[in-house]
Amino acid sequence: MSPPWLDEQYSPLKRYTDPLYVVFLLCSFPAVAAKDCVHCPEMVVIPAGQFVMGAAPGEEERANLAEDFRNRSQPQRSVNVKQFAAGKFEVTQGEYRVFAEATGRASDGCFVWRGAAFEMDPAKSWRDPGFAQDDAHPVTCVSWEDASAYVMWLSRQTGRKYRLLTEAEWEYAARGGTTTTRYWGDDADLSCDYANGADRSTAARVPGADSWHVAKCDDRRAYTAPVGSYRPNAFGLYDMLGNVEEWTQDCWNGNYRGAPTDGSAVIAGDCSLRAVRGGAWDDGPVGVPAAYRVGSPTTIRVYRRGFRVAAEM
Repeated sequence: MSPPWLDEQYSPLKRYTDPLYVVFLLCSFPAVAAKDCVHCPEMVVIPAGQFVMGAAPGEEERANLAEDFRNRSQPQRSVNVKQFAAGKFEVTQGEYRVFAEATGRASDGCFVWRGAAFEMDPAKSWRDPGFAQDDAHPVTCVSWEDASAYVMWLSRQTGRKYRLLTEAEWEYAARGGTTTTRYWGDDADLSCDYANGADRSTAARVPGADSWHVAKCDDRRAYTAPVGSYRPNAFGLYDMLGNVEEWTQDCWNGNYRGAPTDGSAVIAGDCSLRAVRGGAWDDGPVGVPAAYRVGSPTTIRVYRRGFRVAAEM
């Protein structure tokens, strides 16, 4: 039996192929999410489509992005993405807890923010990343290896093929059919209805953040927010930007030259690093565009990093 998010009755998008009609449907019907099990993430069907991946000409310059981070999202290219399912939310602490306790997954420290610097604290973990969380918050302090072990375990538990999103799938899903810098538009100061990034709450309540460049709005959260606290994008996905940055499948490359155009993962380059997308609660406006990307070692655990799952259809 197919899972509910695979069935025709759960996916009105599945039977249509006209791109304009798909856009109409996205704007007219709420996304329907379903789960394979009680502790499984909710999944949303993402329709197949084509999009332009990467930062638009002049986007990074207008944002005053530091030189060291420029040109990573270039050259732009057209990418075709197959239909897949994506987690409606980032994996929560409660969902990860079921996996960690069932498998005995260890967590031997995490990089945390000390108010003036980032430091490794061997006592910190996904259970305690250095700020208050509950089971509804996105899990943090998980490495790429942790996230990969989680999706493999979830696949064994359900019989479905779960995995991390490819970088192309991630950006396609994050944009939700838009071509603007962020899925709500180009104005970073309108972010607080849609994303949990660095803002006035962060500057006022996080030690050392009073000098950060933050959005000129208030999202009411200094650290992570419970998943789904802000408005979703047109695909019905929450927190694609902000809250926690998300691991993807792809090996790290410093630009898109030679990258595939079929939505598949990049499996060449520096595979000891993996691409991380979406920005986090402590990222200012320059860190939360849909095209922004960084690479990170697969073994590192960081207080601001989590993940979202995908499933093939």
